[in-house]
Amino acid sequence: MADLHPFIAGLPKAELHVHHVGSASPRIVSELAARHPDSAVPQDPQALAEYFTFTDFAHFIEVYLSVVDLVRTPDDVRLLTYEVARDMARQNIRYAELTVTPFSSTRRGIEEKSFMAAIEDARTAAEQDLGVVLRWCFDIPGEAGLEAAEETARLAVDLRPEGLVSFGLGGPEIGVPRPQFKPYFDRARAAGLHSVPHAGETTGPETVWDALNELGAERIGHGTSSVRDASLLAHLAEHRIPLEVCPTSNIATRAVDDLERHPIREMVAAGVLVTVNSDDPPMFGTDLNSEYAVAAGLLGLDERGVAELAKNAVEASFLDTEGKARIAAEIDAYTTAWLAR
Repeated sequence: MADLHPFIAGLPKAELHVHHVGSASPRIVSELAARHPDSAVPQDPQALAEYFTFTDFAHFIEVYLSVVDLVRTPDDVRLLTYEVARDMARQNIRYAELTVTPFSSTRRGIEEKSFMAAIEDARTAAEQDLGVVLRWCFDIPGEAGLEAAEETARLAVDLRPEGLVSFGLGGPEIGVPRPQFKPYFDRARAAGLHSVPHAGETTGPETVWDALNELGAERIGHGTSSVRDASLLAHLAEHRIPLEVCPTSNIATRAVDDLERHPIREMVAAGVLVTVNSDDPPMFGTDLNSEYAVAAGLLGLDERGVAELAKNAVEASFLDTEGKARIAAEIDAYTTAWLAR
């Protein structure tokens, strides 16, 4: 099989499941750590690779929160956001829905309106300077409970920034049942936000059903365990409910034991709309280009197959119709030109 890496590198792409703080590359994290030397996070980019080696999902959350603690001022927020967009531009990511956890910042003392202003300033600058269109998903950190849910819903609905399109739920699933968050998702959905909770990453398919039935999920973050329930797969396929699949993340957090046994093949075989994403790329030693290469290997795709995978993400996005058509046309034009060489 041909080496697809060069093709993937130039392919215009959209990304739907990628976390704001979790996208901080070693150069960004080291700069933030230098600003806040009291942190346990290493300032040396090489030492970060060892720091970002996880024993399990709980350890990942512990490390993730230590990086969250580096984001302490509006200037930190703005730096992080813009530099994440710069890294996306290098990968030819045209559009991204970045999962932002405002509760993590406001509870650390960043004034809420200043937080909103910082991400919005970075968003508009990234589109103008880098050609990367950013939109926000505000997510509830599930481990922080209903206090965080109430705060996240309030910030999303009452202080809604222009770039906000969706409402999510992240963090650990074990011991954090989805139905308790229904009132907050109801409020966000009534305000016109889309529902995109994580579900079925480290728990069974019943969590995905809860996300669908209780939270009105329009896309599912991960959904890894969906393959254990044929009726669920059929439901996802019939209703065209996309899964945001993050292969390397699933291995790093031990949600999946072996990459060769990743359930993405069964998802695709069942007709589910699958999108490929990087989740927390530097923490998992990956990026979106690498995830496309991994998915192509697992699914046996050629260039046209990879291009269709990229178009899945465009279809599943909350971009407007005109924007979707523009990126899809760009993918087609790029692929045609590549194959005609």
